[in-house]
Amino acid sequence: MFGRPPLEERIAARQRERGPLKPGKVFPHAPAKFLFFFGIGVVVVTHLIALSLYFFDSGP
Repeated sequence: MFGRPPLEERIAARQRERGPLKPGKVFPHAPAKFLFFFGIGVVVVTHLIALSLYFFDSGP
């Protein structure tokens, strides 16, 4: 559209320029790694809070 290649071709070209990941490197993008682990941490903490309320609540 408007003289530009389609989105899929632009993404493929960017991935070709970047090349393959180095062995052992999973997250090439630091903010993505931060958000991933922050999200996992939030899920774990909320589950622990919910389980503690379920098991240790004295009830009515």
